Amino acid sequence: MKKIRAIIDTAIRRGQKTLSEYDSKKVLAAYGIPVTREVLAKTLVDVRAAAKKLKYPVVLKACSDDTIHKTEKGLLAVNLASDKAVVDAFRTLKKRAGQNYGGNFLVQEMVGGHRELMIGMIRDGQFGPSVMFGLGGIFTEILEDVVFRVAPLRKRDTLAMMRGIKGHKILSAFRGMPAVDLNLMSDSMIALGKIALDHPEIEQIDVNPLIIKGSRPVAVDALIVLDT
Repeated sequence: MKKIRAIIDTAIRRGQKTLSEYDSKKVLAAYGIPVTREVLAKTLVDVRAAAKKLKYPVVLKACSDDTIHKTEKGLLAVNLASDKAVVDAFRTLKKRAGQNYGGNFLVQEMVGGHRELMIGMIRDGQFGPSVMFGLGGIFTEILEDVVFRVAPLRKRDTLAMMRGIKGHKILSAFRGMPAVDLNLMSDSMIALGKIALDHPEIEQIDVNPLIIKGSRPVAVDALIVLDT
């Protein structure tokens, strides 16, 4: 956990309000939350090498501590199935990011799955760190199907949360898709609460989407907000 402490301390010293997606996922992975395979790259040469290593198709994203809302800003390209597609996407994203962009690019495996969930943490002024679970993806703000519990969480708490959303049937087996691994989902939610308790400097954690790959939840995007 020394590496995680170093990531957070360095960000605070620099006055960052958020961790980059790459660093946010490092924190999650250190606590056992499944995240995508990915490589941080700076140049086109590095990006091409990373894509070849991860195997096509891949996702390419701008990645820095001040790059959020990547989809809305057009700083995300998905399902890149060839070297040419990666090169074209890199040039497009670099242009959109602007001449002054000094951040990195994240090359990420393309995770397939038809079910998108979200987990997160909000540090409430009255109740302290509260873990969130609900439906994720592009319909998060429209459906608002989420539940909260105050950390620390036990397994029975997380199971109750999963039963507590209106769309809880999404966790079951249907249309040829297996049931979601509830034990792994539960462990991930418990881990979020532990991160919050271990690191009071973290104000908020957003993991959205959490795509169900087969039966396993995988954090495809993540953001950690710091109290600086």
